[in-house]
Amino acid sequence: MSAAIVVGILGLAALFILDQSRPTELLERPKPGESKIYVDSNEVLVALIVLGVAAIVIVGFASWGISRRAVTPLGAALRIQRAFVADASHELRTPLTVLDTRVQLLERRLARGEPYADTLSAVRRDTRTMIDLVADLLLVAEASATEVHGDSETGADLRPTVLSSAQDLRLLATERGVRVEVAVENEARVGLSEISLRRALVVLIDNAVAHSSDGGVVQVEAGVERGVRVRVRDAGTGITGIDVDQVFERFAHGPETGQRRGFGIGLSLVRDLAVRHGGRVVVESTSGSGTVMRLELPVAR
Repeated sequence: MSAAIVVGILGLAALFILDQSRPTELLERPKPGESKIYVDSNEVLVALIVLGVAAIVIVGFASWGISRRAVTPLGAALRIQRAFVADASHELRTPLTVLDTRVQLLERRLARGEPYADTLSAVRRDTRTMIDLVADLLLVAEASATEVHGDSETGADLRPTVLSSAQDLRLLATERGVRVEVAVENEARVGLSEISLRRALVVLIDNAVAHSSDGGVVQVEAGVERGVRVRVRDAGTGITGIDVDQVFERFAHGPETGQRRGFGIGLSLVRDLAVRHGGRVVVESTSGSGTVMRLELPVAR
């Protein structure tokens, strides 16, 4: 459209020049003291053609740049949407499984006439956790999610959050015959929200349970060592066939041997969460007897 307008304007200019450059004008003699400049119409047409082509090229590049700038936000929005769907499907899997297990336990207790108040309270807590989790995922999906808002002010208590997270995963570990042991050396307040800390702990413990052999032991140790340190040790066969740093990449995959499976996107979320709050998560050690993941976070001031 822009090119057509440019061509139209140049065409009208060419017609005007041709109309004003009739041969009769060349026969007119200049008056005394008067000078005239005559321009060859062919040269003018060539100049107009060159200017027209240049204008079309400039307009084309300008249109391309404007279109690209207009499309870039759409592409970014699509990537955020895809990331949100992938994160939500992964992060909701474990809480939903825990909730389903609690509901089954509640059904059995009701059928037997056993006390069920504690289980019902746990179900309500699980639903609250999933509501908070969805809200947290929505915040992460926003472009401004790389900045932390308010976590340093609210904070989270280390001991109760570690204990409750481990307790939730015991329901899944018991089905595999895996035992989850927890040791919190001292109390501390972590500089991020409770729901964010629970997300990280649930992913690490769930990953350890999934990669442990049946009948194994998952050890969770937490304390303060120049900041908060949480170590999660599994009873698996170690990380093989992939660099240890790559397990924190999305959908990292080692060889399918025994109970070991892909790492999905959970560890990637833990890394992003830790980095945004001034911490990190690393593979402290890995061998044929198991792997130790270490989560490091700053203490809330």
